[in-house]
Amino acid sequence: MQAVDEVRDEVRDRELSRLIERRADNNPDPDELEPGYVESVRRFNARIREENRQAWCEHHQQQAVRLRAVLEGLIAEHEAKAMKLLRGEACPQDQAGRLPR
Repeated sequence: MQAVDEVRDEVRDRELSRLIERRADNNPDPDELEPGYVESVRRFNARIREENRQAWCEHHQQQAVRLRAVLEGLIAEHEAKAMKLLRGEACPQDQAGRLPR
């Protein structure tokens, strides 16, 4: 079993070395020089950018809706408490006698 692992490691190391050498010579992949390939990559990247832009837009719109609901609820709650206090009524939550910090 150990011999099989050693052979597998050796094959992997050779493949890795070949990959490193190919990248180190800075020669572009022949496919990268094909006009159709270059255009395909450009279209792919443009599509990904557009999908990401739309996803982020949707995220921010939904987040704004969620935050608006929470904040409007908090505002209404504080306005109601202020009105009670203006009318001279006590708010049960504020019975501690100290202002919140």
